[in-house]
Amino acid sequence: MAGTINKVILIGNLGDDVKMHYFDDQNCVGRFPIATSESYTNRQTGEKVTSTDWHNLVVRNGLAKVCEKYLTKGDKVYVEGKLKNRQWEQDGVKRYSTEIVVNEMTMLSNKKNTETNNINPVQNQKPSPAPKSVEMEEEDDLPF
Repeated sequence: MAGTINKVILIGNLGDDVKMHYFDDQNCVGRFPIATSESYTNRQTGEKVTSTDWHNLVVRNGLAKVCEKYLTKGDKVYVEGKLKNRQWEQDGVKRYSTEIVVNEMTMLSNKKNTETNNINPVQNQKPSPAPKSVEMEEEDDLPF
């Protein structure tokens, strides 16, 4: 392989709300942790064991604003990004952090819309699809 790859894909639950930092009118950074878990059954005891890993995520600019607006603690998300290591010195002690810089995010939680809950069930039904017009079919010039 000629190049290298730095890619992370995670599905997990937010451990806290998105914390935003604004730098100017156009640039901002959002940070939040997500938890991923895996479970297995201990063969000797038959007990179900769950282990959880925490990941620090960083989102920037437009994606950060979307995350701030729509994500809350407990929501499930799918994220893609890359690993980034940081180091700094605080009170004479070197600190290290590994973060996932997210470039794609999909919200997986089903949000309950309070407006939908207050609508009459008859109004909440999906409308039946409109029939295709004859004119639309006649405009089709496909040879097959």
